[in-house]
Amino acid sequence: MIFPFFAVVKKELGSVLRDRTIIISILIQLFIASFSSGLLLGMLSLYDADTIMRFSGAGIRIGVVGDASAPLASLLAERGLNIQTFSTLTEAQSAFYNGEVLALVDAPQDADGLVEVKLYLPDSDTVSSLIRMVIQEPLKQYENVLRAERGIEVRYTDLNGKTATSFEFVYSVLIPMLMFFPAFVAGSMSIDMITEEVENKTLQTLLSAPLTISGMIGAKIASAVLLAIVQCVAWLTLLELNGIDIQNEAWILLLALVVAGITSTSAALGAAFLQDRERSQFIYSLLLLAGVGISTLLNISPITTLSRLAVGDAFTSGWHVMVFVAVFVGLFFVLLRTSRRLMI
Repeated sequence: MIFPFFAVVKKELGSVLRDRTIIISILIQLFIASFSSGLLLGMLSLYDADTIMRFSGAGIRIGVVGDASAPLASLLAERGLNIQTFSTLTEAQSAFYNGEVLALVDAPQDADGLVEVKLYLPDSDTVSSLIRMVIQEPLKQYENVLRAERGIEVRYTDLNGKTATSFEFVYSVLIPMLMFFPAFVAGSMSIDMITEEVENKTLQTLLSAPLTISGMIGAKIASAVLLAIVQCVAWLTLLELNGIDIQNEAWILLLALVVAGITSTSAALGAAFLQDRERSQFIYSLLLLAGVGISTLLNISPITTLSRLAVGDAFTSGWHVMVFVAVFVGLFFVLLRTSRRLMI
């Protein structure tokens, strides 16, 4: 029983190496993991307001209601923006709607001395987003000026390491993507492995060996999960070589393995029920998209758990991974109980 099981695993792994689609997807992941530092730098440059200011700061015309020597106008000018002041809001709005300025900032003070900053932005989402990026720093500085005028002292703790933007991208996007994408591919592979036996009418020939249907499906799932976990080990190694510090590597690998098992088992269950590749792949893709979308709303989702494990969150441990282990065991038990009835 054991030898036929491993024979099926060996056969499926050999088939994967001959599948160009799977190899290309692996190479894409390899590229991302190998050059994660370069990709991170390139993507962050899209959100680097200093880069925008160096190339087009003078071309961003901002209207300000008030005197040019006022703190807000001075801070915006120091930022490198092209500032145009107006004595009244009506004049400023007229210039804004006539296209003389790209954005308008008004900071009126009420009777209690409270300042409310009002920002008028153009309809273009692209231009609006760019303006928000370049003026957020002067607005923060103006906020500190207002605090200081009222005797409110704010102390900021110096934080070592990368900026918040790079931190969020690495641990919330890059690492989960590389750890879970092999699991998603593993589910698709499981469908192909099972349905090809039905479509090629080789299922009965395969079962003529001392191997049950449950053993055959288990071997195919094992080969898909094995390939996924090998990729995850390689991706973690390459990420660390790129200087990315990752905590709880063992639990991360276990979680990646379990998620690969969940996707492969779910896909195999659908393939055993439908016994048709196209419909199985279509339904698997829809359920996968829905599952990933819904999981992002939950505190105990695989993505959230993996991100917290990677940063070394004190409130996230291996017990959170055990929840997904229980889900995997339950799905696999259902598959074993139903596969024989569905495929015979």
